[in-house]
This record gives sequence, structure tokens and C-alpha cells, in this order.
Amino acid sequence: MLTPYECRCGRSYAPAADRWRCDCGGLLDLPLAAVAWPPRAGTSSIWRYLDAGDLPWREITLGEGGTPLVEEDGGLHLKVEFASPTGSFKDRGAVVLVALARALGAARLIADSSGNAGTAVAAYAARAGVAAEIFVPAGTSEKKLLQIRGHGAEVTVVEGSREDTAAAAVARVEQSGAFYASHVYNPYFHEGTKTYALEIFEQLGGAVPATLVLPAGNGTLVLGAHRGFAELRAAALIDRVPRIVAVQAERCAPLAAAWAAGLDEPGPVRPGRTLAEGIAIADPARGSRILAAVRDTGGAFVTVGEDEIAAASAALAARGLWVEPTGAVSYAAVRRLRGAESPLLTGGPVVAPLCGSGLKASL
Repeated sequence: MLTPYECRCGRSYAPAADRWRCDCGGLLDLPLAAVAWPPRAGTSSIWRYLDAGDLPWREITLGEGGTPLVEEDGGLHLKVEFASPTGSFKDRGAVVLVALARALGAARLIADSSGNAGTAVAAYAARAGVAAEIFVPAGTSEKKLLQIRGHGAEVTVVEGSREDTAAAAVARVEQSGAFYASHVYNPYFHEGTKTYALEIFEQLGGAVPATLVLPAGNGTLVLGAHRGFAELRAAALIDRVPRIVAVQAERCAPLAAAWAAGLDEPGPVRPGRTLAEGIAIADPARGSRILAAVRDTGGAFVTVGEDEIAAASAALAARGLWVEPTGAVSYAAVRRLRGAESPLLTGGPVVAPLCGSGLKASL
């Protein structure tokens, strides 16, 4: 039995291959549930935490999840998400989406991405034997394009913004009737990314970090991490969700701007070119939900500049950790907040992800 989608307008829908938004045009969500604990024995992937239901995950999994948590100085823990099968945390959500598509009998997948989500969808689609077309904006790292094509997916490059890319993908979905494997619109993706939080809880021996420092573009890791800890709270396993510090690049920061203005909904911005291509989202579709998640935890938004991203990348490399520039933004934020002696990093362990491999993109 697959969990039905819900819309804030009150409608609900059984998952279907052609269903990715509400008839009212609204975004779909999944109801929050108390997580089952302890995790199931016998598997080492994210599926030890998930109620897979009718999802054929065993045919598709690449052993995603279980990434190392490396302790640094001052109570900082770096979660090495680039150790994932395709080199980024997006594997967590993509495997769930592709398993869903397979369960619903989809013959073709379409996704739009700045690179990593598209790579992950392409890889798992190849495992599932389902054709995939990935839409990417012009300027996407050539290394990421090679990886997507290497998995057998068709790549469509869109001249224009990340938002133009999404619009082109939606048009193709509506024309073709393909399954829209969108990490933005399909909430099953967050069922995968919530395992980031569940792993941290387990790796820290049942402790809750004081702070999670997370990159925020379309917010899939922010929303997933918040969901994971909220489900632990719903199960009475913890009494609080860690504060979330969400990080954006200064040159593309609609969520940080909305936060600073006290708004509940971000407005689109005109993005500048940034090293952090993976979070350069000028008009995030789930912006209000991302803002609400951060607010729920007593967290905040911070921005980092291009020099800070480059310096953080170099500092990580000097510690043996080779990440793409987007993967360094959380560490850049930690360095900035430490320099300012910010209270956002006090009260216990701080956890930040290294989201993507430096083999995908470099300075």
C-alpha cells in the first residue's frame, strides 16, 4: 500500500504515474508519521529505515546511505554524502522515486536538475530498466553531463535559467505522459532524504545534534532532515528537532532574503553566476515549506560569498575531503559562523554534509 499524496487544499490522491501536483495546482505532500525504531536488521542501505510497502527497492538499490560521519575539531561532524553511489546525497531520494515509478508501471522518466539529481535518477532508472530523459540548464558541469549520459539517459540542455529548465521538463511531461521524477515536486523524494537525519541519530548513539548546517536550493535536504527528526520526535524518541541553519550563495539567495524580511514566502530573484551551481535556485517551489521548517527549529539562514566557498573547498581538500564547490557551502557557513562566535553553533554537536564529490565539478 502506497501512502497517498495530500494537498493543503484538502484533496488527496493515490500515487499514479501521471500525478505530480494537485488539480488545484498546489504542491503535494505526504503525512508525517512516527518513525519505526530500531531500524530493521539485514540490510545496510537506507531501506533499513523505510516502510517500503509495495516499492520494488531490492531490484534497484545500489546500497545508498550509510555514509561516514567524520568528526572534526570543536564538535563538528562532517557527513560524507559524496560517498554515495553516484557521488551525491541525491541518491537517497532518487532511489525512492525510481522505485515508485517502477511500482506504478512507468515506462519513461523525466527529471530536471542542475546535475546531481539528474545523475542519480539516471543511474537508478538504468538499474530499473526504465528510459530516462534529464533536462539540465546550459552551463551544467560537463563531468555531470558525462555521468548522466554514461548511465544511458537522454540529456536535453536548456538555454536559460534553472527555472526555464524545469518549465521545459514540465512541458515534456505534459506532452508525453511520462513519470515526472521531480526531486522538487514529488514528496516521495523526501522519504529518501529523511534518512540523512535517521542515520545521524543512529551514528551519534541516539543523540540529537544541536545544529544541522545544510545547503538550501530547492531544499530537498532541509525538508528531508526536518522530516526525519520530526518523525523521531513523533515516536517520542527525541524531544526536539535540531536547529537548522540553511545556507545559500550570496549571488542567489531568495530564501535568505525572505528570511531577513520576515516573509513566509520567498520572491524570485535575479541570480548571479555562482560556484555553487547546485543551489542556484532563484524561485524555489517549496520555498514557504523550507522557511517554515527552519523557523520550526529556531534556526536561521546564512549566505556565503564566492571567496568563502573557494576557501572552504581548499580547506576541505587539505583535510583529505574532495568536494564540488556546492558541497563546500555548509562548511563555508560553519567557518563564517565560528568566526563570528555565533550562538547558532552552540549547545552540542554540529553536523554538516559534504553533498557532492569534487570529481563532478571543480573550481
